[in-house]
Order: sequence, then structure tokens, then C-alpha cells
Amino acid sequence: MEILVHSLAELDDAIPRLAEILGARRKVALYGDLGAGKTTLVQAFCRWLGATDTATSPTFSLVNEYGYLDTEGSPALVHHLDLYRLNSTQEALDIGIGELLYDPWYCFIEWPQLIEPYLPADSAKIQLDILSETARRMLIL
Repeated sequence: MEILVHSLAELDDAIPRLAEILGARRKVALYGDLGAGKTTLVQAFCRWLGATDTATSPTFSLVNEYGYLDTEGSPALVHHLDLYRLNSTQEALDIGIGELLYDPWYCFIEWPQLIEPYLPADSAKIQLDILSETARRMLIL
């Protein structure tokens, strides 16, 4: 499945479609070059969910967590990981990736290549491609 967006406003408009494509899948691996919009996509998704905090890049913290209320009004979480700076699978395991991949919450993982063997079978994979300064293509697998 492919979604094209030409601006941040279009990205916000595309998030309900992305959520529909994801369905019940809650683990999302994000691929793309630096500046492709991985964090921007997570920010838009969190806004759509109604997260109480603004999503920020977890480049240095490695894991960020954002709260929101699910459709039944119960507290829910989004985990946002950036594995770019990790050098080994063991480092990923040390930050708790095993637990995060199998809890019931959304988990968006930037630079997931290191932990691909650990991704649940039903994980979504999204390739973000830069088309222009503001346009991006999302390929959802």
C-alpha cells in the first residue's frame, strides 16, 4: 500500500488512512534516510490519537513514551524508539525491546534493522521516501 503526502497538513489528513491500513497491528518499523520524516510521522500519529505530550525524537533517550486515551477512555501508550545509535542486538535487549515488542501498545521503531529478527510476525513496515523538500511516499508493508 502506498500513501503520498505533499505537506504536513496532508500528512495529518493521511493518518486515519494509515491507521486503517495498520488495523490491529501495533508494532511499526520505520525505514528511511535521515530527514525522511520518521519522527514527523510518529508526531502526526500521536496527534491523531490525542496524545497528551508532543512526540519528540528519541535519538538520545532511545525510548520515548506518550500517553493517550483509547476509544474506551482507558489510558494507553505509544512507545517511540530510535535505534540509530545502538551497535548491537544486546544493547537493544538491554533497553527492554523484548518487552516493548510484545506489550499491547503502539510501538514505532526508527532504524529497526538491528532488531528485525525480534519483530513480531504481524509488525508493519513503513518505508519513507523523500520525493521533494516537502513530499514523501509511505510504502506500507
